[in-house]
Amino acid sequence: MTDLELIIFDMDGLMFDTERLSFTCWRQAAFHYGYAIDEQMYTKVMGSNVVRGKEIFLEHLGKDFPYEIIRSEKLKNSEKVLKSNGVPIKEGLYELLDYIEHLNLKKAVATSTSRDRTLELLRMAGINNRFDHVLCGDEIENSKPHPEIFIKVAMNLGCLPGKCLVLEDSEAGILAAHRAGMISIMIADMKEPDEEVKLLPIKQMKSLTDVRLFIEELL
Repeated sequence: MTDLELIIFDMDGLMFDTERLSFTCWRQAAFHYGYAIDEQMYTKVMGSNVVRGKEIFLEHLGKDFPYEIIRSEKLKNSEKVLKSNGVPIKEGLYELLDYIEHLNLKKAVATSTSRDRTLELLRMAGINNRFDHVLCGDEIENSKPHPEIFIKVAMNLGCLPGKCLVLEDSEAGILAAHRAGMISIMIADMKEPDEEVKLLPIKQMKSLTDVRLFIEELL
């Protein structure tokens, strides 16, 4: 931790409180077509890109589940809420970004969300120009928990995996960081990690404020 070069942020559920909104919109859209999506099933999708997310939905709801139609309606509904209410920012985000910049460390976003939507959310939150690199779910072959997205971010910024700290809210993200050989901190959002996953991050914290205080204490 004392020789960090790069801090990698997940986005939904980590920087923005958008997972609950996404779940609500998925559930409402699916209901219109006669399907039920509960929170337990939705948490299996968290951290996955569109391709892997579709696979999970079809596994649980059957091969006839009209994924593209329902996803399109879900996106329209969530877009309306975000335009009306703004992006819900997680506690301590701006202060943590300020502190990382004070330390002259690199910052990146590694999210399973598509690039267009990622850039729009970052813009709405006013932080679209505060990262050295942004890599998204539609720009990789393998979804988290595969380590591809984290390895590519580190390579693109010229950083060694062992000198990267990953901040994640999902089990899939923590597993991907571990498989990439990176340090991780988990700030759980909608689901507490399983016992096996709990052993992987160096810390579990309640907010990004706690992350900043932890790094300050170490450095």
